[in-house]
Amino acid sequence: MGKSTFLQDFKAFAMRGNLIDMAVGVVIGGAFGKIVSSVVSDLIMPPLGLLIGGVNFSDLKWVMKPAEVVDGKEIAAVSLNYGNFLQVTFDFLIIAFSIFVFLRLIMKLTKKKEEAAPAAPPAPTKEEVLLTEIRDLLKEQNAK
Repeated sequence: MGKSTFLQDFKAFAMRGNLIDMAVGVVIGGAFGKIVSSVVSDLIMPPLGLLIGGVNFSDLKWVMKPAEVVDGKEIAAVSLNYGNFLQVTFDFLIIAFSIFVFLRLIMKLTKKKEEAAPAAPPAPTKEEVLLTEIRDLLKEQNAK
């Protein structure tokens, strides 16, 4: 196994159609995720926070131990940031729902294409072709 075989195998692997399609899907999915995250954090969560009482979900936290100064050094507070968890959970749910709706639409369109194009009848076998020719020849002889 030389170096060229390894490179040839890698090239064959990298140039497969499925692998390239998957890579494109991952890139587009990442961009789609950013768009949906922006929709959630910039368009959905602010009005929801306003309805709840002016709450910014990212700032919600439970301070278990407040910040303090000891010997001139500031020790940071210990807090449980559950607001960020809620924000990420809403992002996930909306992204999952968006992908579900998108895939469902694609499945319906694919199903309609399959229904619209009826399957072509199978080609006749050699025996059927031969029998058809014999039948036609017999009809010609009887007609004379």
